Amino acid sequence: MRRQGVVLVVIDGLTPSMFEAAVDDGSAPTLARLAAAGRYRRAVSTFPSLTPVCLSTLATGAHPDVHEIPHLVWYHRGEARLVEYGSSFGAVRAAGTRRSLLNTIYEMNERHLGRRAVTVYEALEDAGLTTAAINITCYRGRTAHAPTVPVLARPAYGPKRFFFYNLFESDVTGAPLAVRNRPGGTIDAYARAVGRWLVTRDGFDFLVYYLSDYDYASHAQGPDAAHEVLRRCDDAIATLVDAAGGEEQFLERYAVVVCADHGQTQVRHVARLRDALPDALVTASNRAGMAYFEGDARPHALRLDGAPGVEVVLFREGGEAVARRDGEELRFAPASDGFTTSGDAGILDHPDALARAWCAVANPNAGDLLVSAAPGWEFADLAGRHHVGGGSHGSLAAGDSEVPMLTVGLDAELPSIRDVMPAVLAHFGVAPPTYARQPAPT
Repeated sequence: MRRQGVVLVVIDGLTPSMFEAAVDDGSAPTLARLAAAGRYRRAVSTFPSLTPVCLSTLATGAHPDVHEIPHLVWYHRGEARLVEYGSSFGAVRAAGTRRSLLNTIYEMNERHLGRRAVTVYEALEDAGLTTAAINITCYRGRTAHAPTVPVLARPAYGPKRFFFYNLFESDVTGAPLAVRNRPGGTIDAYARAVGRWLVTRDGFDFLVYYLSDYDYASHAQGPDAAHEVLRRCDDAIATLVDAAGGEEQFLERYAVVVCADHGQTQVRHVARLRDALPDALVTASNRAGMAYFEGDARPHALRLDGAPGVEVVLFREGGEAVARRDGEELRFAPASDGFTTSGDAGILDHPDALARAWCAVANPNAGDLLVSAAPGWEFADLAGRHHVGGGSHGSLAAGDSEVPMLTVGLDAELPSIRDVMPAVLAHFGVAPPTYARQPAPT
């Protein structure tokens, strides 16, 4: 008998409060039925809580110290160039459109994702299972997929069944063009059509069903205003359920995880981090920033005391990490039973902050300084773009970092998005990578 499969639904940027309200008031009936059948909790993202970093954590079961994706935009020391994954259209143009597209489509997975990291697709397919992914940007797998458009000249290596915004399609599904009208929801409409095709054929053991339109709408409207798009997300999940023949048949065939990659908070003010660090190379967007420079980090960190938009500044000093906030410091380092600390522990009063902050500064691609934005503030990107009046994310703050986590039929407790990958492997009897913590049973 075939082992029960797993469907991982990732709704980009969905906050726990929006999820909970939509389930409680019935405006997301499919999510409400799944919640009634499963277990729900608030979980924690990674840091910086930005989509490429978070999706890499979901795919690898690791924080950035292992998967090595540091931000939406960062400086590649080895190649002496900026890497931009798409902070905004303006930022992509500022960094070089062709180079930025190649970074996102190919190089994040081929070259930037850490060699020590193992993706869920690699681990499961090495065990003889079939994985599938729709529109997910962290996709590294074993199967070569030829591009569907002539402008792309080489294959991408992803899961066996791989669908990436019409650019790579392992199967002919009849799905519509994904990018024809992003505000109108065509990217999730593409995912919905492909998901229906896959479930109808029971064509996978593990599926990542990534719905990105919610984050796009929340950036524009604010984190508590994208109700219509959440209803569309609920309909997209209902499409999978209906394709299996209904809720009972769907849950017989698949265990389900529904989560977000990060949260969002309201933005009222914008700061230009490079103004405070004129002699550093600054990479910033959304609610997190980094700075690269030669020499001691401390003088640069001191310059950010009281700087507009700055809440916490992180850097390495010797074998410890230092967090500065309001002129006070906390020093911390890993220990056998957690972390050793000295200084004001209240500086990092954010969810799972010691672990997330340490893993962020331990990433070899991270800046010499990492900056987490203050409530209500965002850092302008390379082109000066921002989301004032809407929502944003990236900081250590709870609003940016907490996500809804719903599981149905999965025998594991998932307090963090990094616990999803090892829990999926455990469901299939596959050993997790040595760096991944074992999922706690429920």
